[in-house]
Amino acid sequence: MDTKRITRLALLTALALILFTVEAQIPPPVPIPGVKLGLANIITVYAMFRFGPRDTLLILLTRVLLGSFVTGAVSALIFSLSGGLLCYLVMLALRRVLTERQIWVCGVIGAVTHNIGQVLACVAVYQTTAVLAYLPPLLLSGIVTGLFTGLAATYLLKRLNGLL
Repeated sequence: MDTKRITRLALLTALALILFTVEAQIPPPVPIPGVKLGLANIITVYAMFRFGPRDTLLILLTRVLLGSFVTGAVSALIFSLSGGLLCYLVMLALRRVLTERQIWVCGVIGAVTHNIGQVLACVAVYQTTAVLAYLPPLLLSGIVTGLFTGLAATYLLKRLNGLL
């Protein structure tokens, strides 16, 4: 790795970690466990389209690991990791078919698959399908928040094009 690439990855990881940490301090918008804005996903979507899969995976894994330690939610690491990795895999596939004008779609589908990954991890950890009852409200919130993060990533890509 060259110095420029390491610096770029560190900067984006720090931004994602800051967004993740700030969001952890914001009260949930609705009283349903697992519903949150997903602000750090703005950086993930941006990185996927601007820098590619390898760099995005490094940013994602570092942010998830450090984020769990910074917020003290180490027990939630498996849920964040499973949701993040499923989201990453789906965005990787979408990256091949979407244009830069359609990044917002990646935000929506990424948020929805992140929620699916978390619920599947919850089913596996707790050995019950009762948590599937959370899926409909999580999917609805994923559409709304994913639209926001996708549009924010689109704006970020346009504004920072050529800077990093």
